[in-house]
This record gives sequence, structure tokens and C-alpha cells, in this order.
Amino acid sequence: MKIHKLADVHPKAKVADDVVVGPFSLIGENVTIGGGTVIHNGVTIIGNTEIGKNNIVFPGTVLGSQPQDKKYEGEPTRLQIGDNNVIRECVTINLGTEKGARVTKIGNACLLMACCHIAHDCTLGDSVTMANGVLLGGHVVVEDDVTFGGLAAVHHYVTLGKLSFVGGLTRVAQDVPPFMTVEGNPSKVWFPNKIGLERHGVSAESIDALKQAHKILFRKGGTRAEAVKEIKEKGLTTPEIEYLIEFLNRSANGRNRRMQEPA
Repeated sequence: MKIHKLADVHPKAKVADDVVVGPFSLIGENVTIGGGTVIHNGVTIIGNTEIGKNNIVFPGTVLGSQPQDKKYEGEPTRLQIGDNNVIRECVTINLGTEKGARVTKIGNACLLMACCHIAHDCTLGDSVTMANGVLLGGHVVVEDDVTFGGLAAVHHYVTLGKLSFVGGLTRVAQDVPPFMTVEGNPSKVWFPNKIGLERHGVSAESIDALKQAHKILFRKGGTRAEAVKEIKEKGLTTPEIEYLIEFLNRSANGRNRRMQEPA
């Protein structure tokens, strides 16, 4: 291990042989860090925290601190971080709570830019990108390949569908449909996330179908059932649209269109 002499690594911490730990960083007793991970100077990693392989953690970051939840009373909850993530300066990620899943999870290959906050019991999928200052309330679920603009803020229990894009300064209080771009305060669905879809190899035909479905679902008016019926009559039956409709149905069953929060 390449541990700087001014770092404080608990002797019971499980740190792989090739992990780098910079000066003035603190690694707690119940921390596990996988091979190839680099911990820069001035990082705090505490609590029951497991970090995978080949992550880079920048200065000022605090991982595994207690939830900012008045009901938390020191229960043995966890933080789990996958592989190949980049966690930039001053990011904070809290442990889970007993009321939630008892664990906060970060997937693989995520980029969390400076000063982001991920609250207790959040779950991030793979390849999530959060620009500077994004704030996630508790129990938020972020599916794969979601991108956030800077200073977006997400209400607790919200689910953000895969390959969606959240514009900068957006206030998100309801679930974000997959493949769509939302922006504003309150947030509004504006159009499909064309750039993100193209980058992930979605065909031009499927993107065109999503554009048509977007107009029917979010612009035309009428009930959800009427919109779904029209989409089917037009033969818009790509896997992306099927997942979009299934997501919207689950969302409609939750409180204030938040599927993670029972009505």
C-alpha cells in the first residue's frame, strides 16, 4: 500500500495492497477499499463503507458519514460503491437508514463532480454523470446512464429513468421518465434526450418513435390511457417505448408520481 505517513488508516480497515492514500486522509475501522483505488489528500471515509476497484476520490470528499435524518440512531447501515468511479472534490455520500434499504449504493463508472450530495438510501446505477452541486434527497433511485446539469436538486423518493437528462438548476419533485429531457422549476418534460440516445447506440427509427410518443404523452393532452392507446394504434412498439410506458404506469401508482413513495 502507498499510504502517506500523514494519513490515518485504521489497522482493522481492509485496504488492498495497491491502494494509494494521500496525506491527511482518514480511513475508518469498518472500511473496505478495492485494488487500484486512489484516495487523494484530505478525504474522510468512515462508517460501514465498501469501495470497489479502480476508483478515484478527490480531496475534501466525505464517504460513509451518518445520514442527515433525525430518526437515525446509529443503526449498523452501509454505503456500497462499485468500480471505476470518479468522485470529485467535496462530494458527500451518507450511509443508509433502517427505514430504507439500510444501504446507499453507487454503481460503476459514475462521475460525481465537485460538491454533489447523495443522501441516505439512494441508489445510483452505472455510468451516472452528476455535474457540480447536484443534490439528491433520501431514497432517490437513479437508473443507468442518467446525466444531471449543475445545481439540480431532487426530492426524496424520486426515480429518474435510464438515459434521461436533467437540466441545470432544475427542481425535480416527480419521477423523471426514461429517455426524456426535463428542465425548469417545477421540472417539465421537454423532448427526448436525443444526444444521449445516439451516444448509446439507439437507432434513428427508435429515436423517431420516441419523438412521436413524447408528443402524444406530454404535449397532446388527454388521459394516459388514451395516449397509450394511440401509441399502440400507431404501431410505436419499440423496447424503449414499452419501457417508457411501463415506467409511467408505476410512477402513476406512487404518491405525487413518485413510485418509490407509496400513495
